[in-house]
Amino acid sequence: MNKRIVVTGMSVNTAIGDTLDGFSDALMAGRSAISQWQAFSTDRIYSKVGGDLSAYNVAAKLSALEPLIPPDVHKRLRKLVGKVPWTTKLSMLLAADGWRDAGLFESGHDPHRQAVIVAGHNLNALYQFNTRIQFEEEPDFIDGMTSLYSLDTDHAGCVSEVLQARGPIYTVGAACASGNVSLRAAVDEIRHHGAEVAMVVGAVLEFAPIDVHAMALMGAIAFQKFNDEPARASRPYDTRREGFVPAHGGATLVLEELEAAKRRGARIYAEVLGCAANSDGNHLPQPSEEGQAHVMTRVIADAGLRPEDIGYVNAHATSTPLGDLTELRSIKRVFGKHATRLRINAPKSMLGHCCWSAPTVETVAGLLQLRAGKLHRSINIDELDPEVDLDVCRDGPVDHAADVMLKNSFGFGGINCVSLWRTYQS
Repeated sequence: MNKRIVVTGMSVNTAIGDTLDGFSDALMAGRSAISQWQAFSTDRIYSKVGGDLSAYNVAAKLSALEPLIPPDVHKRLRKLVGKVPWTTKLSMLLAADGWRDAGLFESGHDPHRQAVIVAGHNLNALYQFNTRIQFEEEPDFIDGMTSLYSLDTDHAGCVSEVLQARGPIYTVGAACASGNVSLRAAVDEIRHHGAEVAMVVGAVLEFAPIDVHAMALMGAIAFQKFNDEPARASRPYDTRREGFVPAHGGATLVLEELEAAKRRGARIYAEVLGCAANSDGNHLPQPSEEGQAHVMTRVIADAGLRPEDIGYVNAHATSTPLGDLTELRSIKRVFGKHATRLRINAPKSMLGHCCWSAPTVETVAGLLQLRAGKLHRSINIDELDPEVDLDVCRDGPVDHAADVMLKNSFGFGGINCVSLWRTYQS
């Protein structure tokens, strides 16, 4: 129970960067990842904009990794990437990049004590959508591997094959809290189940047009004002926000027990202080101030900290009219007078909502900011909502030497999961 868990490797892939340095630079520059959707036709659906990675150059990333990873690993990666659906390709590339970043290919770890947890569910939605269309036209022309490739577990299986990780592998589905709930599972694998290494793969969700249109019909996503100005569509805390902007994006976090990481001389990005989860008892997407405040209070108390010890909140902040304010009310409820001294920013203002992988992608963003001592601004705040009376980094980037970061994630189904992080202290 007293094992200290640290992050020794990370990787990321979004429309504004697929390397840690490039990603960090883009965030600090205030670049938007949002454009017109190219992954699928938007002719028959309301929303036209999102964080689109469909033109991502997989072959170029494979080539870039070749001199950085062992030849046998690259051979397995190249072989599998040539066969599997698009989002599974990205999961494997992310995993190989994160494993490399952690220096694990030559670490000598027991492969039977290496765990892989994939965050997300219904990941290959566009692949399945197109397969069903093909089935209607001619059943015998569908991909013969559909029964395997349609399973989310194929992500975990492919990653484990590339890395030759032989410990437990599985997927965790918790809607937009999946990344944090997967982190919680990874910590448990090390603390309670004998894993030496646990990788969280925040997989890229491959949206299908039916998914995007259904979210528009629900009133959850932006589609009325900014179809012709995609870079302005995601705007947490602004009076003109109208819903979140779906986006492709993925990331990985490599976790290890602190003493083991120190023994092998690993670089340590940060320490995981805790990860707490609860539910609202309501399946509808109606954020609960009580549920959010409870889970934030719990993770801080479980870590033996006080609210005053937290200096930075990496917000969920999806750009929905109700969600943004509910989260800020919850923060004020938990932090009291200290809330006015917090710095809060909204990665989704640039990235859009990466959904299942959002907590993982945004944690990578947050940990890079902690290390830099500088926070990116929340973009597209042209007119601040009058109820927003906390520092949401409207102007920036800003210098801020915080030691502890709170990362919020709240998902459909009333799922709340919050993680707590600290810069590494020996």
